[in-house]
Amino acid sequence: MSTRPRQQKAPQQESAKPRTSRARPVKTRSRARPPRGEELRIAILSRKRSLYTTRRLVEAIKAFGHVPVVLDTLRCDLMLEKGRPRIFFGREPVEGIGVVIPRIGASITSYGLAVVNQFDMMGVPVLNNSVPIARSRDKLRCLQLLARFGCDIPRTVMMRDRNDLDQAVEQIGGLPVIVKLLQGTQGVGVMLAHSLKELQSILDTMWNLDQEILLQEFIAESRGRDVRALVVGDRVVGAMRRVARVQGEFRSNIHRGGEGEAVELPRAYAEEAIRAARVIGLEVAGVDMLESSSGPKITEINSSPGIEGLERATGIDVAGAMVAHAVEFARARASGWTRQRQI
Repeated sequence: MSTRPRQQKAPQQESAKPRTSRARPVKTRSRARPPRGEELRIAILSRKRSLYTTRRLVEAIKAFGHVPVVLDTLRCDLMLEKGRPRIFFGREPVEGIGVVIPRIGASITSYGLAVVNQFDMMGVPVLNNSVPIARSRDKLRCLQLLARFGCDIPRTVMMRDRNDLDQAVEQIGGLPVIVKLLQGTQGVGVMLAHSLKELQSILDTMWNLDQEILLQEFIAESRGRDVRALVVGDRVVGAMRRVARVQGEFRSNIHRGGEGEAVELPRAYAEEAIRAARVIGLEVAGVDMLESSSGPKITEINSSPGIEGLERATGIDVAGAMVAHAVEFARARASGWTRQRQI
């Protein structure tokens, strides 16, 4: 693969905001093919072959001279018996897989983690194993680990006692406050409360539905925008700023109508993104950061980040970087080399 991307270069002033740039999307170019007999069958766990990220990964795998195998996660049947864990796809056993790239959607987390675990039990290398995926899906656990290991995050409170609401709001800096469901994705379950009455109403509704919530500090200077950095291994391969298009909208997610524009990350932002992915234990991660006056604040980590917005905004071959790392990861495992991703 190429050397470190432009996003890793340090600007003259560390405190500078990420700089924007625009580029055209790219496709993966054909690479030197591996020697005959050394091709890998690379499995992609994905509900649909037609999804942009899945299509791009298939394209990149072929460009590298390897063999893509797309497996619908929910069609994988898990067979357990003494000393012989197996996976069947339909009626056929899944065999000869060199490495797995999981694309586990939030709606199938439980079954998806079981499939990932099964591949692991079969001795197949898996990018983003089940434990770090589960960590990233639990917002509280993720934030607990990030805070524990020195990553900067917005001040956050989890509570269930209504009598403590005034104190909780004060602890995170006052109104307005962000309200988040403990498990959610793509901006779903994220709300902004401007008053105690509005906040109480939201909490009553969520608690009556037996939903756990987080209260989070509102970073006013980043309203309606955030930065998504795509970490692969120990480097940031690309980054974009996501900006809400609708006036007054505080969520910048692409799935909520936000727009992405390429950014060149200051070293402080890139290092914080890499540290966050390492803390959670992910080989591939989308790290979301707010641009606060004191520097980057990590808000969420996505273990199955979509790459369409990032590739279109930056023109960077993100799929190629992911596949190159998957091949390197598989060969390292085959040689007996392992590493502990979490700090």
